[in-house]
Amino acid sequence: MADSTPASSTSSPTISSAARRARTARHFSFDGVGLSYPGHRVLTDVTFTVPAGSRTGLIGENGAGKSTLLRIAAGQLAPDAGTVRRPAGTGYLAQESIPAPAATLGEAVEAAVAPVRRLEPALAQLAAQLGRDPEDAAVAQAYDLVLTEAERAGLWALEARIATVLAGLGLAEVPLDRPLRRLSGGQRRRLALAVLLLERPEALLLDEPTNHLDDDAVGFLAAELRGWTGPVLMASHDRWFLDEIATHLVDLDPSPGPEGYGTDAVQGRRYTGGFSAYLRERAEERRRWAEAWRAQQTERARLRRAAGTTQGEVFHTDVPRTEARGAQKFYADRAAKTVGGRIRSARQALAALERQAVPPPPVPLRFRGADSWRGVGTAAGPESAAARPDGLSDAEEPLLLLSGAGLRNRLEPLDLVLHPGDRLLVEGANGYGKSTLLAVLAGELFPDAGTVQRRPGLKVGWLRQDGEAGLLADLTAEEAYRRRLRLPDRAPSLPDLGLLPASRCGQPLGRLSPGQRRRVALAPLLAEPPELLLLDEPTNHLSLALAEELESALDAYPGAVVLTSHDRWLRRRWDGPRIGLRRG
Repeated sequence: MADSTPASSTSSPTISSAARRARTARHFSFDGVGLSYPGHRVLTDVTFTVPAGSRTGLIGENGAGKSTLLRIAAGQLAPDAGTVRRPAGTGYLAQESIPAPAATLGEAVEAAVAPVRRLEPALAQLAAQLGRDPEDAAVAQAYDLVLTEAERAGLWALEARIATVLAGLGLAEVPLDRPLRRLSGGQRRRLALAVLLLERPEALLLDEPTNHLDDDAVGFLAAELRGWTGPVLMASHDRWFLDEIATHLVDLDPSPGPEGYGTDAVQGRRYTGGFSAYLRERAEERRRWAEAWRAQQTERARLRRAAGTTQGEVFHTDVPRTEARGAQKFYADRAAKTVGGRIRSARQALAALERQAVPPPPVPLRFRGADSWRGVGTAAGPESAAARPDGLSDAEEPLLLLSGAGLRNRLEPLDLVLHPGDRLLVEGANGYGKSTLLAVLAGELFPDAGTVQRRPGLKVGWLRQDGEAGLLADLTAEEAYRRRLRLPDRAPSLPDLGLLPASRCGQPLGRLSPGQRRRVALAPLLAEPPELLLLDEPTNHLSLALAEELESALDAYPGAVVLTSHDRWLRRRWDGPRIGLRRG
């Protein structure tokens, strides 16, 4: 039975010795942790440790169990199996955290620092007692303990600390007397994080801590966590953040064991280093997996040939050579026995190989059949420059041309030209029209100012920010995918695309995780690539590994791509053109 005592509780005679030991730990420890909900297994035999001073990131798709494991670590949820240890002073930022009940921002801050402020009168009282009796060893020891805690908590720099944290998280301009009910959702989330940092617990549990933070605030949080002396366990989809501060990553998506190449998938595989190190290790794992699979295929072919070997193939004749013609039957029997033994041995080895067969490595994402349409990066085809009356090749003719196109209160007028093979990242604050621009490019919104010209017959594909919301929950994953195809009978399956295992394809969409539904929404674009691909927050809900695969697939995609993203990792590595949308 797991120790699930809340981290904030105090010792009492009724608490087990295991629970008391858990409170004295300076690390997080998970040993064989498992949890199931009705009809759904979330965590299976998760085992790892987060030592003091280390920062471990939990990664995996939505539904992989990251938030569940954090709730177990915080003592808010008891696992079905396994044991958990946590430090006594553990602070927890849930994904939907709001500040503790308070009327104003200032009151929430004061509630957070109240334990620190109480250290000052406690020190004064102990100092006075020591003044009256300097030989009192118990008072001297208590004074030393409180002094040490005051120094750790930053008692004498508390006002500067409050100002620094509020400014770092973008709350410096919010009046301290602002009622919490008048804060935006993002401001309340940032205040909850500020309160946690000001409380300075020994250990931290953080669920998507960079949500609602701009780049400056994320940089501030990264600096704070680098200096945290206790253990930090966090769940995040922010690849840049994980690369900057994580000392370890734990992948909760089932992944190959060290020897199994997918046959003994484990949950909670631990990697050393940040996100870049994780990518290198995964690439090496896939390389070894591919090598093992190729070697197996070679050995399988050899054993199949050996299993079908005849006597003539072994001795190059059905009549064995011998000087003693009278002993021909003896040698023939011995040859048959030899051939039979070799065949039996090959068949046994083949059977053993099949029992322990290495499955083929996962199929990396790629856009299928893009060469079925012409005019992308080449003039070859029926409408080459020589055949066109305007003298332009398809590669030179714009796919789409916006001239002063805009929508009142939604998108400022802009000019834009897109050619085959173009790449464009659209940036701007929320509400500045990024998704509106994609809708105009897709032809689903029409501007009330300016014009839009598009190449006749232009094929446009659009992955909406909430694209999976349009899928019917009672359809199976494969049915929903094929309903969005132009030629469903010719398209590859979801497993062929590397998006879903066969076991999930027959399940209703309503039973799939958001990440799995996102994969179904992405599938038609991979199976029937358009000439113009519009991606609105394409990495939302995807596992970090799949997001990397998608970006790699885009590198080889021959069509034009326009995308929007808040993903810092993607934006900071983007080396193509950008356009920034503004008001006015």
